[in-house]
Amino acid sequence: MTEVSSLTGRLLVATPALADPNFDRAVVLLLDHDEEGSLGVVLNRPTPVGVGDILENWAGLTGEPGVVFQGGPVSLDSALGVAVIPGGMAGERAPLGWRRVHGAIGLVDLEAPPELLASALGSLRIFAGYAGWGPGQLENELVEGAWYVVESEPGDVSSPAPERLWREVLRRQRSELAMVATYPDDPSLN
Repeated sequence: MTEVSSLTGRLLVATPALADPNFDRAVVLLLDHDEEGSLGVVLNRPTPVGVGDILENWAGLTGEPGVVFQGGPVSLDSALGVAVIPGGMAGERAPLGWRRVHGAIGLVDLEAPPELLASALGSLRIFAGYAGWGPGQLENELVEGAWYVVESEPGDVSSPAPERLWREVLRRQRSELAMVATYPDDPSLN
């Protein structure tokens, strides 16, 4: 098998051509990407379910909107916590209950007492389910032009307006991708 260059910590932004309704205008943060496959969470799919309805102890630590996000179509009955720890750069000791993914972004152990992380958290989002790809599957989708791969920013995890994240991430690109942000929701109406 050929070596896979890790995309961990980067964003997958759905192209307008992506036909899978699970990922229409999705922005996916890749939490893990290696030769065994890829795992990420969709950052812009809020649900109507409040965090307090399923993880009461963590509800006070999540930002607005204080709801659970649908992280993807896999394992919708499981929860993942993604948090930004300000100043959480390489070399610093990570707080207990948090594992660095990329830069200041990391995964929270939702079984740990929230008090362990409360003072260190910059932002926290809870995701039901995740997006997953087997070995080589994501690479094939990239070759087919289903995704744009761009750098993430810590604020992407906690965007207060997740419905605008797809356009905002594209708009900040310094290339022709910025123009894609103007792509109409329904091109047939053009």
